[in-house]
Amino acid sequence: MVSSESIRERGRRKRDKGGDNDSSSGGNESEGMRKLLLGLGFWVQGFRCFPWMAVNFFLKDGLKVDPSTLQILQSSANLPMVAKPFYGILSDSFYIFGQHRVPYIAIGAFLQAVSWTAIFLSPSNISFFTITLYLLLGNLGASIVEVANDAIVAELGKPPSSSSKNKQHSSSGQLQSFVWIASSVGGVLGNLAGGIAIDRVSAQVMFLMFGILLTIQFLVTIFIHESSLDLPKSPSNLGIKKQLSELLDALRKPEICYSILWFAASYAVVPALTGTMFYYQTQHLGIESSVLGISKVFGQAAMLLWGIIYNKNLKSTSPRKLISAIQATMAVLMFSDFLFVKGVYRMFGIPDSLYVVLFSGFLEVLYFFKILPFTVVMAQLCPPGYEGSVMAFLMSAIALAVIISGYFGVALSSFVQVTGNDFSGLRHALLIQSVCTLLPLYWSSCIPDGVKPKTKSKEG
Repeated sequence: MVSSESIRERGRRKRDKGGDNDSSSGGNESEGMRKLLLGLGFWVQGFRCFPWMAVNFFLKDGLKVDPSTLQILQSSANLPMVAKPFYGILSDSFYIFGQHRVPYIAIGAFLQAVSWTAIFLSPSNISFFTITLYLLLGNLGASIVEVANDAIVAELGKPPSSSSKNKQHSSSGQLQSFVWIASSVGGVLGNLAGGIAIDRVSAQVMFLMFGILLTIQFLVTIFIHESSLDLPKSPSNLGIKKQLSELLDALRKPEICYSILWFAASYAVVPALTGTMFYYQTQHLGIESSVLGISKVFGQAAMLLWGIIYNKNLKSTSPRKLISAIQATMAVLMFSDFLFVKGVYRMFGIPDSLYVVLFSGFLEVLYFFKILPFTVVMAQLCPPGYEGSVMAFLMSAIALAVIISGYFGVALSSFVQVTGNDFSGLRHALLIQSVCTLLPLYWSSCIPDGVKPKTKSKEG
């Protein structure tokens, strides 16, 4: 005969089993909602190259701006990105309808939709000042979205303790790789579609198409409640003053402060010549827009492949060695651009268009390869509850460094006397650029070299 205790024990086991299934089902649902929100957000972020390709040709062929003016606009449009810490503090401190991440994504998507739709509705002879304001508004919305998305990724990327039973918030970098791949796929499709569309429809139509896409993102986001994402609970809901104080305390930690300084400097000391190279390829060499589109597709495909390779094979590699290797590869490819402009490859029978497809797009995205391993480590270093602020500060530092790099490139182009019709000094600028890229390697010891999961101490 079975005792009553045995019956109760079986009942408890059955309930526990059912509870585990419910928990598993809820976890799968939360994971699905997270991937929908983040996957769409980072995909749209990658797809932003679609309207920006139209902006470059619109400014060059429509408004007839010179290379330096184009590059100044490209750099200045990133100014809203510099204020990312402020958006991060707002996101960490102020809850909207009980949520502190998703509403900010919706707000950012709405601002971008308004910006690109306004450019579409503007006359074809829109002033340079007006389009600059619209682009600044669009990048303001994009930066708010990026801050909220990065904070969610950082929250979910915290390393669990070895004794923790909940392994959903893994430090393995899988979520970072997922959003990286989503962004890369968006970039591939954006550049491919942009290269095709630029010869078939007007730039204004491309602006409208992207505005419609952002409207869809906004509508999807407002129907997702943050509770369905199962985010880790923040220690407390602090005000801006306290949040800023905690951010400053976090930045005083040497492992965070020095690594961010090095990472930002690794961009700032390299003069960007993107606007000048765009004019050289299209104005001087006569490279067609479709070829440029294919080049950028090739680069974004390399970004996608990089995300897959990192997730499968390089997560355990020393971040310091990995980032240093990427920095050195950048210098090599910049020297290759010097040989290209000098005509060395042309002497060996390699067409200009083939070089542009294979190397120009790849070098353009190689700048960002080191962001993936770096953000994985920084997500682990973030103090709990302040991921939005710290990660936003990191992205702000990168944005400021990119702006400085752009202005540095304009100054270098002027110094070697590169104009819209005279590119004789470009090879000297590229040689200086490649040398500057090697400088950060002398301080590579500032790069964080990985974070081990914390273990709970055993009680005696």
